[in-house]
Amino acid sequence: MWHIAKRELYDNLNSLRFALATFLLLGLMLTNAVVHLREHPERVQMYSEKVAAHQNRLKSHANASFYELAQKGPGTLHKKPSALHFCTGRGAAFLSVHVSSIQSWSWDERGLEGLWSLWYPSATPNRNNVDPDVTKVDWGFIIGYVLSLLALLFTFDSISSEREHGTLRLMLANAIPRHTVLIGKFLGALISISIPFTLAVLVNLLVIATSSDVYLGADAWGRLGIIYFIALLYTCLFLALGLLVSARVQRSAVSLVILLLVWVTLVVFMPGTLASIAGRSLPLKWERGSQRFFERRAEFDARWHEAHGDRRKQLQLSGEYVTKDAEQREHAHEAHLKRRISQVKRARAITRFSPVTIMEHLLESFAGTGFERHLQFLENVQSYARQFREFIVDTDSADPESLHIFGIREGVSQKSVNPEAVPRFEDTLNFRRDFNAAAVDLLLLTLFFVGFFSGAYLAFVRVEI
Repeated sequence: MWHIAKRELYDNLNSLRFALATFLLLGLMLTNAVVHLREHPERVQMYSEKVAAHQNRLKSHANASFYELAQKGPGTLHKKPSALHFCTGRGAAFLSVHVSSIQSWSWDERGLEGLWSLWYPSATPNRNNVDPDVTKVDWGFIIGYVLSLLALLFTFDSISSEREHGTLRLMLANAIPRHTVLIGKFLGALISISIPFTLAVLVNLLVIATSSDVYLGADAWGRLGIIYFIALLYTCLFLALGLLVSARVQRSAVSLVILLLVWVTLVVFMPGTLASIAGRSLPLKWERGSQRFFERRAEFDARWHEAHGDRRKQLQLSGEYVTKDAEQREHAHEAHLKRRISQVKRARAITRFSPVTIMEHLLESFAGTGFERHLQFLENVQSYARQFREFIVDTDSADPESLHIFGIREGVSQKSVNPEAVPRFEDTLNFRRDFNAAAVDLLLLTLFFVGFFSGAYLAFVRVEI
């Protein structure tokens, strides 16, 4: 087996395709590193400025009054840019980078002012993260499109050329098991394509890691190791596919034509077609609650006028109305968000029939740039919103002079708030959650490889020499 693998490796190292593969992968990886070093500092600087503006806003509200802080809410919370954006960042273009706390209406003559609630904007309402974009040179493009094509070019003649030249008959005449021949050729092709890819990856990471504008911590290096393993698994899938077709045909030219057609179908045509099918279920209309709002407002007006002369009861009614309105608005926003997430998940499930889309989902999960990363950001925002509300309630409860009626200026504490005591938002990543989210895609990619390699073995066993 190792003799066959070394012979395949030697033949590939002395071939033109190996030199072209090395040159192409190095050029693309260097381009990716240069672009990332130009764009990433701008993303980090923009994020830092927005975080600083957010902190200044909270401090100004805390210094103004406790009511301003409780009424306006935490403001706009921003998503932290990933240091591994160079691996894949195409899906991030379809996802919002912030969540805001908003008020739907303003002060009126009775002292009412809408309480804050979370609002989840869409970056591009008419598009979703289901259709890979191939215009950006990142690791996702290099692995998904370039590396898969190179894998086929390294295996299209592995068996068919042996049959053409008659060397396969001589090899099998020496009582060498067929599975030994197949595995040896597979390992030889895998090592041959891993050498230029690994070299290109090391050059890419060397350029990025030595720059003072990018910091890669231990967690980032661990994620890069997993991404490298995913790239090899994805490459093995297409190596097995190349061996399958090469074992089924007798001429190398026919094998190459068939593999190019299959590659175009799996990598180019199928993702776009599946995304188009999945996109038909994505449009979602907002359920407007204006009628219910006016009904609640009319009911409040009637009860408020009935309590004429009883100022405390009017304050309680006003506080109940403002708080209930904010709760219902946030519930509507969250329900709409859940429906959007559910639809995107269904659409992504449809596109899983394409191996390149599966690979793209895996890279997004571990690079911290795609849909799963966005879900973690939303969870961090919702957790911080609960923490912020608990801080407001606890601060108001600690003041014995407060009426503890939220939403009304007269009903909450009139004392000042220490700006340093206000909770700070932290957008963090959970590696365990990323791995659990990627488990299904990892299994599917492995099943693709096992299926193609099993097919290659069955086809090679039935080859008549």
